Amino acid sequence: AGGAAAAAAAGRLARRPAAGASGPRSRGSEQRRVALAAFENELGVQEPVGFWDPLGFTSSGDVSSFKRRRTVELKHGRISMLATMGYITPEITGKFPGYLSPSADLRFADVPNGLAAISKVPALGWAQVVAYAGFCELSAGSDDWKSGAPGDYGFKVLTASAPDEKNKKLNAELANGRLAMMAIIGMFFQDGLTGSAWGDWALYTASPLRAFESELGVQAPVGFWDPAGFAKDGDATKFKRRRQTEIKHGRISMLAAMGYMTPEIVGKFPGYLSPSNGLKFSDV
Repeated sequence: AGGAAAAAAAGRLARRPAAGASGPRSRGSEQRRVALAAFENELGVQEPVGFWDPLGFTSSGDVSSFKRRRTVELKHGRISMLATMGYITPEITGKFPGYLSPSADLRFADVPNGLAAISKVPALGWAQVVAYAGFCELSAGSDDWKSGAPGDYGFKVLTASAPDEKNKKLNAELANGRLAMMAIIGMFFQDGLTGSAWGDWALYTASPLRAFESELGVQAPVGFWDPAGFAKDGDATKFKRRRQTEIKHGRISMLAAMGYMTPEIVGKFPGYLSPSNGLKFSDV
């Protein structure tokens, strides 16, 4: 409750407009809003976040730069979807029969799933993979965003003639590609830390977070959540000091959040806040 209240209070403050805002900063904000409006109807602008550009890549309003980045996003999304399926499929359907390298007496079944495969595949095999990837990249070119739609290389499998249906599928491709980019990075981290493609936490015995995984506040679905790594040194004294600070901030934020909401629901105190100044509670 404390963590949620702190986030809620911060959000309310962030939404309040600055009184009398003017000058270069407000003009810069207005220019940024105008620039973002130029792309708010593009593919990929979907609920619940709408047009999301926290780093301000599109703040200049440059259409060519937007299209180039959209091409890169599509390529990375497509590669990530294939990579994610490459992790999952062998676990579900099994691996190819026969030999990956007859000369090295290496079967497909001998190659582990995930990052461990890097050391098992022969160097010549990786050279073939890199050569094929390079061929695909060079043959497709990288100027599709200049002459046409980003990501359109003339190879159409799942498409539609009706504009609405086509946009629905293109939006789905972007959404799935974004999810796959997050998924494959998560798989890499889990695999690297645990040695398992599926990130079995029980295998990560060296984790310093294990010292605190039974503490108060460790709750489903995220468990012990420390994205900034404050507890990675395993120092119990520092952990307790930060926990004390967290609880204080949470209590203050709960009061602050209720202070925002309560007057709107039940009304304000009757009478005067400052009789000498003729100031009533209802005037605040």
